[in-house]
Amino acid sequence: MTTSPDGLDLDALRGFLVGHVAGAGDRALRASLIAGGRSNLTYHVTDGVHDWVVRRPPLGHVLATAHDMGREYRVMSALQGTAVPVPVTRALCTDDAAIGAPFYVMDRVEGRVVRSTDELAAFPAGDARAVSHALIDVLAALHGIDPDAVGLGDFGRPDGFLARNVARWGTQWAANKTRDLPQIDELARRIHAALPTSGPAAIVHGDYRLENTMLAPDRPEIVAVLDWEMSTLGDPLTDLGLFLVYWVHWDAGDGPPLTTGGASGLPGFITIDEVVDRYARATGRDLGDLDFYIVFAFYKLAVILEGINARFLMGKTVGEGFDRMGEMVTRLLDAAFDLADRSEIRALRG
Repeated sequence: MTTSPDGLDLDALRGFLVGHVAGAGDRALRASLIAGGRSNLTYHVTDGVHDWVVRRPPLGHVLATAHDMGREYRVMSALQGTAVPVPVTRALCTDDAAIGAPFYVMDRVEGRVVRSTDELAAFPAGDARAVSHALIDVLAALHGIDPDAVGLGDFGRPDGFLARNVARWGTQWAANKTRDLPQIDELARRIHAALPTSGPAAIVHGDYRLENTMLAPDRPEIVAVLDWEMSTLGDPLTDLGLFLVYWVHWDAGDGPPLTTGGASGLPGFITIDEVVDRYARATGRDLGDLDFYIVFAFYKLAVILEGINARFLMGKTVGEGFDRMGEMVTRLLDAAFDLADRSEIRALRG
């Protein structure tokens, strides 16, 4: 589109690109919203010669510490040239005056993002297995990077990370909620009671899943890991727990699975046990408390979706599919309790 899409002033962006991105000329821009994101807004921008991607926070209801453009930009810049594929970053703007919010610019990567179970079901069995392995191998590679070696030694506070993280998501719920849900309070109580001791800290993506990676156009290879807005230094098993929430089709009532959830039940894609085994062998980490991390992931995702639901109810979302967010929150909580009630971790059983 030649007119500015919601949340992006193309005239202001053109002036920024000319002054901050090598090769950008004073040419008219076209932009379109990239579908799929439910939080930060992502646009494909072109001047007819170059193709970029621009990321900015959502239009409203931005919580403190959330949607930090500088955090995304810094971690992707640091990971250039490592075993974790990321887009090439070009420029960061922290001044709201330019387009009304901070944003950053990166190169557009040619590839495909899988966003539905139907797309997964069309994968040949060999490709499905290769993608499964690649996802775990990239996650293990991320967790094996020395933060100091890539300039991220001060990227977070790993000591006490898990306890702070649990408390933070409780605070986020209070700020996000559009209704009272007694389930969330009980789940938070159990999570606090079951808090394990973290192993060695690592760079944490914060939202690692198939939908936040890009595959090559014609082969089962990961060419980019995207959406680093929640990255930090901390307990890497929080990444694994969230990945499994998306990977497995948890029985939580009627309705479609969570985005690309349910991959493990499709031909060729590896099972939850194979995911856990491959990650454990690659990292050497103790996964004895894995139930905690999965239940905690359900809890975090419920809080995130409630925040998206709040923006939807205020008319501050761009795109489609937001009307189901409220229902998804309760389905996530049902799935969390189903696992917690069956766990060998006594505190999780309540």
